[in-house]
Amino acid sequence: MNKRGHRKNHPLLIVIMDGLGIRHERWGNAVKMAPTPHLDFLFAQPLFRTLLAHGKAVGMPSDKDMGNSEVGHNAIGAGRIFDQGAKLVQEAMNTGQLFQGACWLDLVSTVKNHDGCLHLIGLLSDGNVHSHQNHLYRLCDQALLAGISRIRIHPLLDGRDVPEKSAEQYVHRLEEYMHKAQMLGHDIAVGSGGGRMTVTMDRYEADWQIVERGWRAHVEGVADHQFSSIVEAVQFFRGDENLSDQYFPPFVICDSTGPVGKIKDGDGVILFNFRGDRAIQISQAFTDPDFNKFNRRQKPRVFFAGMMEYDGDAKIPPRYLVAPPLIEHTFSELLADKGFKQFACSETQKFGHVTYFWNGNRSGAFGNLEEFLELPSDQLEFWQKPWMKAYEITEATINRMRQKSFDCARINYANADMVGHTGNFAAAVTAVATVDLMIGRLIETAKQTGITLLITADHGNSDEMLESLVPVKDAQSPYWHSNLKAKTSHTLNPVPLCVVDPLKRSIEWRKGMPDANLGNIANTALDLMGLPHCPDYLPSLTKIKEG
Repeated sequence: MNKRGHRKNHPLLIVIMDGLGIRHERWGNAVKMAPTPHLDFLFAQPLFRTLLAHGKAVGMPSDKDMGNSEVGHNAIGAGRIFDQGAKLVQEAMNTGQLFQGACWLDLVSTVKNHDGCLHLIGLLSDGNVHSHQNHLYRLCDQALLAGISRIRIHPLLDGRDVPEKSAEQYVHRLEEYMHKAQMLGHDIAVGSGGGRMTVTMDRYEADWQIVERGWRAHVEGVADHQFSSIVEAVQFFRGDENLSDQYFPPFVICDSTGPVGKIKDGDGVILFNFRGDRAIQISQAFTDPDFNKFNRRQKPRVFFAGMMEYDGDAKIPPRYLVAPPLIEHTFSELLADKGFKQFACSETQKFGHVTYFWNGNRSGAFGNLEEFLELPSDQLEFWQKPWMKAYEITEATINRMRQKSFDCARINYANADMVGHTGNFAAAVTAVATVDLMIGRLIETAKQTGITLLITADHGNSDEMLESLVPVKDAQSPYWHSNLKAKTSHTLNPVPLCVVDPLKRSIEWRKGMPDANLGNIANTALDLMGLPHCPDYLPSLTKIKEG
């Protein structure tokens, strides 16, 4: 027992290889294609396994949802899973927190002060994968109660997460809602719309023309099809028996004076989708001052808010209605309460993840026992310097390992994620190789200092950088050819979990835990440190016999 009244404490270093997932296929896999002798060795050892890092396992609405760095670091640092996406939005609405938040209050104030119009863009559906129609109606209710005088809705028809020709039922409810509001004297109407696969909701930069069509319709009131109502639009498109809802062309609703829903200076815009992949690009079109994917022609000065933050790495969009979950009693707080010294380090791109998100969306350290070290990221495109600040992070960490200045440390290598986002495969290979080289240095230092390593990742990215609709494998190459395009998003692949124990204790994985996720890491870390488990956290994955 040590002076804190626990079993002997073993210092631990947790290494997050951001964006480095596990995928066995080689094509488009920078992790497989990179020279990684140290990771290859670790992945072949008994103390290697994988963890789920996407979908419901990390609190996302469905298993089609990718994990991300915010969710991943929340889960690791909290030791348990908190609701994300649909559940989080619904809770924020049920409690009223959304409508008491600064973003909502500033949006309402801006629109009213400019005698503007509130525009709501999003998927009109109850599929609950990208959006839910009930969220739209609740936003409208609250805007009307707040005194906003004009509302324009820009619905995108689904036909993908719901039956392919089910638009009528959603449009009928929308018409009923608007009619009741109009009878009470409110100015509410549909401004424009289209199918989700044709208008606005592109993803992974597959086709920016989809977003441009949405911009023209929503903002400029320009489309090849003009109707007097959304009911007329759906009836017209039903004339083509082969056309499902998701492929409806863009349309604009007009009256005798022209389009009724153009977006103008002083207006407010809410993108009420909560899922990020098909929300990022239209958000960029509204908020990026250096946007160049298409000529916006008109760039109205509006207050734009996403339902959520769709990309935490790139801060897209800058303003959003639903904040990250409230997380208490985190792993770091537990250690601080016990008097253990901690060290958190990364470069700017991921510094907030090993501090703010790791600590349950809390700014600042827990007392003076947590040392935070931020290494400024280079002001370069990541593919231009794929090694980023990995060397500096490693040097700082090794220095503290040799000084034995911490009881538990956590560091993040941003390379596989941030370079993976660029779509530059060669650079991503270098990024992964860089991380492997640094892992080798940490292993050697761990042997010298007796510090245990727990090596993992928060989600995948560089493990899947090419995608093809019609893959045809060339027997002479690990790559797949035919319609290949770069994939710059996160992946649905599991992530590694490795333990390097220089103390050579008897450690093995607990049986019967195939669906373990990032939330299991905290108690596993406590186990490796020789500390009691926390009953609030997900179970440890290890069984250890002390020597």
